[in-house]
Amino acid sequence: MPQTRVAVVGSANMDLVAMAPALPRQGETMLGTDFVMVPGGKGANQAVAAVRAGASCVFLGAIGSDAFGVTLKARITAAGVDTSQLRVVYGASGVALVMVNAQGENAIVVTPGANEALVDLTEDELATVRAADVLVAQLEIPVQTVTAAAVAARDAGTRVILNAAPARDLPPELLAAVDLLVVNEGEAQALAGRGREEPRALLDLAPRAVLTLGGEGAWYVDRDGTEVHVPAVPVDVVDSTAAGDAFTAALAVGWGEGRDVVDAVRWASAAGAACVRKLGASVALPRRAEIDELYVAA
Repeated sequence: MPQTRVAVVGSANMDLVAMAPALPRQGETMLGTDFVMVPGGKGANQAVAAVRAGASCVFLGAIGSDAFGVTLKARITAAGVDTSQLRVVYGASGVALVMVNAQGENAIVVTPGANEALVDLTEDELATVRAADVLVAQLEIPVQTVTAAAVAARDAGTRVILNAAPARDLPPELLAAVDLLVVNEGEAQALAGRGREEPRALLDLAPRAVLTLGGEGAWYVDRDGTEVHVPAVPVDVVDSTAAGDAFTAALAVGWGEGRDVVDAVRWASAAGAACVRKLGASVALPRRAEIDELYVAA
């Protein structure tokens, strides 16, 4: 089977992750139990996850000229991601402050830093997008950049998967280029005004959509009339921080490899389940053997 070529355009952040028995309330100081500092950002996470799932992947993003930027590039490159299109801009890199409770639930604050400078894609960057089998994008970078990449991909026949997180207004030209929309329930409510009670409302935005519901699995719907619920794979949850990124990347890899899209969603669900068993973002992203093991057992 030819290796799927994935291009990811998105954010890169340094994740500062603190574990505590519970998430602190407003004004409360709480003693934590553990701390890790790991590369993150939805774009970087999905790029690393795509490589671990078996694809070749090039990452289009921006890091700062600070120490975090040096570490980010080194770690992403070491994971096997092609960082030849990763920009370095003067100033601070993106940072995510992540709090995780004993149940694996999290609260996150992200400061974009260099990610906001990822604008005006060059011809080399657009050519990289056009050469891929699948483009994966999110919304932690300027939406005009996502739009430019998606339009270039669509014009070249490259499939476009948009993980619309965080939810924001989407221009018509971006929606017209999207083949598959991936959102969680909060994002579905923000974008389509409906959540789990009506996943087909997402089809007003894209021809295919996946609505992820954490421990309750995911819905896949399309304009051909398909509506399938894929149950979550039961595992012990440690940290759900990057589960959505593992899911989206595996979905892109599976679909790019020729799985039918419903089976790709099932494989992606196994990837998300494998991810939540470990603490951290990029360090928890599962390898292909882990995904396959849970997929077969489900």
